[in-house]
Amino acid sequence: MSVQILYDQLIELRLPTFLEALREQQANPQYTELTFEDRLALLTDHECIRRRESRIQRNILTAAFPMQAAFEDIDFSPARSLDRRSILELGQCNWISSRHNLLVLGPTGSGKSFIASAFGNAAARHGFTVRYQRTARLLHVLTLARADGSFTALLRSLAKINLLIIDDWMRDPITLPNAQDILEVLDDRFGHTATLIASQVPVSDWHLRIPDPTLADAILDRLIHNAQRIELKGESQRKLRAGRSMPIGC
Repeated sequence: MSVQILYDQLIELRLPTFLEALREQQANPQYTELTFEDRLALLTDHECIRRRESRIQRNILTAAFPMQAAFEDIDFSPARSLDRRSILELGQCNWISSRHNLLVLGPTGSGKSFIASAFGNAAARHGFTVRYQRTARLLHVLTLARADGSFTALLRSLAKINLLIIDDWMRDPITLPNAQDILEVLDDRFGHTATLIASQVPVSDWHLRIPDPTLADAILDRLIHNAQRIELKGESQRKLRAGRSMPIGC
């Protein structure tokens, strides 16, 4: 087999990084000192790393985060009452593997969306699928899906996402149909996947914003059961960073 035929086959198999690494080996005489198995292992490592990085970037892109956020950019000043060690431990994403939930709570402007996005970014880099949705947008999508007959398909899609981030949770009271739709989403996900809720409304007030007490009990049970909490304090991060170039909410 000619070298060009091998190149063409690698392109046909969609192994561009493997091909690039092979050409590098052929151009560098130092690689001739390695065994065939060692050279093959290096080639496959290059391809696997490239595919892993591409998968991470796809996860981040499809998650639709509202901002770029990372743990190293979080403000851990004492006024915010954030435990750095706990945050970084949660950043290892074991709670997602365990299919638990996370509640990020705090007043408007306290940085909830930034921290939620940081957790989402970390989850994507750990290989989890992630989606970020504001509550109003999620409810709108669910309502449209009911109207056009795609509701069941949408539920299946949401149920498969490893981490669903719902921001601005219970900022406004929801309708009875909204509550029924949300419960269906949470029912399918409960015990199988993880959900992160970001809310400026205290948990004690959530029940009052759901029109049916029975539905409220069911929704809260599926969210709060096995959930860890992060409670933000201090002054508004938006006000503190007004006029600065740093991301709002960090």
